[in-house]
Amino acid sequence: MAHHDSRQPAESARERIRSGEHTTLSYGLAPGFVQCNLVILGQKHAYDFLLYCQRNQQACPLIEVTEMGCPEPLRSAPGADLRTDLPRYHVYRKGRLADQPTDIRSLWKNDFVAFLIGSGITFDQAFNRVGIATDARYRWVLQSSCPTERAGLFHGNLVVTMRWIPHQQVVKATQVTSRFVFNHGGPIHVGDPNVIGADLENPIHGPTIGPIPDHLTPMFWACGVTPQAAAQAAEIDLMITHAPAHGFITNLRADDLCQP
Repeated sequence: MAHHDSRQPAESARERIRSGEHTTLSYGLAPGFVQCNLVILGQKHAYDFLLYCQRNQQACPLIEVTEMGCPEPLRSAPGADLRTDLPRYHVYRKGRLADQPTDIRSLWKNDFVAFLIGSGITFDQAFNRVGIATDARYRWVLQSSCPTERAGLFHGNLVVTMRWIPHQQVVKATQVTSRFVFNHGGPIHVGDPNVIGADLENPIHGPTIGPIPDHLTPMFWACGVTPQAAAQAAEIDLMITHAPAHGFITNLRADDLCQP
């Protein structure tokens, strides 16, 4: 019974999403539970995509790969439905964003394979526990100029999450996130955005970026939007993903997947 109780915040959050009660960002829902990014592809492309994730593990840490045609993530959230349990989806056709539905049951195909990829939203709760400010105004998803390792059709540059962290908390932020190996781990870069070619002019997600305040340091983590960008670049006929920052909440406790 205690095990079931431990899942209740995650299950409750998914029920609110499935019913349409919650349709906005998944940030802050079910704190302490692993949140995932989602990529759904036909079987024809699944092996190459799996290989892409394996070759770029920091950006694409796999939490689960579903059985073909099965929308239920049996290992990470039994009873959930990946067609209804995310606040918003992005539907790509030939690499172009075609729709942003809140339910993809009508699009589901029997040859679909779903990939759940660890999200950095997961370690924001750990930041809060140790007193690191994670103001949403200071968090962005950005394209970088750092190449990923290609697999079949899948290729492209690393997408990064940028957070502005108070100078005196940079070391602590590095230590905390390094434990979350299934949620991108430690930062890939600290400091000048130009070193990694971070595109501050055109954020994928987040507000317009102004001057960096004197007391804050930019820190960059690999981002789970990377495989989404790679699949877009491959111009797959049909691909469905989470909308950025609208993740899937698993029953997995974040601390259980951490390195000590």
